Amino acid sequence: MKILDKILFAQDFASTSKNLQNVAMSLAKTFKSTIVPIHVLPEDIVNPKAKELLDTVAKEKLNETIEAFKSNGINAENPILKHGVAHDLIAMTASAVNANMILVGSGENKSKDKFKLGTTTERIIQYSEKPVLVIKEDDKFNIRTILCPVDLSDPSKRALNNAIIIARRFDANLLILSVSEEQTSSWFTSKEELNKENEERFEKHKKEFAKFLEQFNLDNLNWDKLETRGEASKEILGTIASDSVDLLIMGTAGRTGLNRLVVGSVTEKVIREVPCSFLTLKSQDVINLHLETDIKDFETLYKAGEQLEKDGFYEEAIEQYKASLGINTMHVPAYSAIAKLYDKLDKPEKAKLYRKSANEIKERIWYNKIEEEVRKLRGS
Repeated sequence: MKILDKILFAQDFASTSKNLQNVAMSLAKTFKSTIVPIHVLPEDIVNPKAKELLDTVAKEKLNETIEAFKSNGINAENPILKHGVAHDLIAMTASAVNANMILVGSGENKSKDKFKLGTTTERIIQYSEKPVLVIKEDDKFNIRTILCPVDLSDPSKRALNNAIIIARRFDANLLILSVSEEQTSSWFTSKEELNKENEERFEKHKKEFAKFLEQFNLDNLNWDKLETRGEASKEILGTIASDSVDLLIMGTAGRTGLNRLVVGSVTEKVIREVPCSFLTLKSQDVINLHLETDIKDFETLYKAGEQLEKDGFYEEAIEQYKASLGINTMHVPAYSAIAKLYDKLDKPEKAKLYRKSANEIKERIWYNKIEEEVRKLRGS
């Protein structure tokens, strides 16, 4: 079972590339992912000897990366070396290799702005339909707190669905933030009327936010709901600072709809100033569940069911538990786990059926033990 199958690892061999490689390994171990390293060289090098030398060095470094992954027990595909415009080729390659996401560093910038993104990274976010995980310089990716801002749109719904599963895998606290934008129009005749309007907007927004959250499975998750008023980008950045957020997860298209080069004005403002690492999602999920259907080992099936249950995939977990019962029909924990999940899915009749089966098996095992003890006492 895999939920994050493949990561395209964009390397620039800068001073921060070693840390980025360590983050790639940490992700691969957490999600059992395959890593595909890629490096893009410029295509406008005129001197053939210089071009040949750059190619040789790049191939050597890519091969070193592959060896580092394999020595740490991580599955890695052959590295990719391309020539041309980096952001365009990285975005296209992510689709070509069917990556779940692109992993990239925040890049270097020549301004004094501490958090400004490098040009290549910013353009990868703009051009790629794949999710993009951007790691800030020297971030060890020790995820304790995740922030997912939502504007109640479909892109933010996608972001939250992925954030929930990622938070579960990292055992992190998830902060779900929604900002009620305030009216600042001069049409109101008095400040009192303006304040009243914004208060009513905020109350309406809180109700819509609560209804929005009803769509998600938040069971067994450490999470908090945050409701604020004001300018969305400022509230997001303020929350990151005040709550020591380690990872920001955002949908990259706003209320105006999806467009290949549009990431949404709020997202654009935030990612240029955000001090922590962040994950952006446009039209595709990071998390994409792949169940292995040819498993014949009971223990593997049962453990897959446990992991699916922990990740919040209740219906898929039930199917894995049932598959394990196809091998071992007397396994009481599997019956009990299925019953518990049917309770959570509000299917009490099915839960009752599997709970009854579990009890019947326990009674049968008990009686078998009694009979065995009696036979021993009789000497038979």
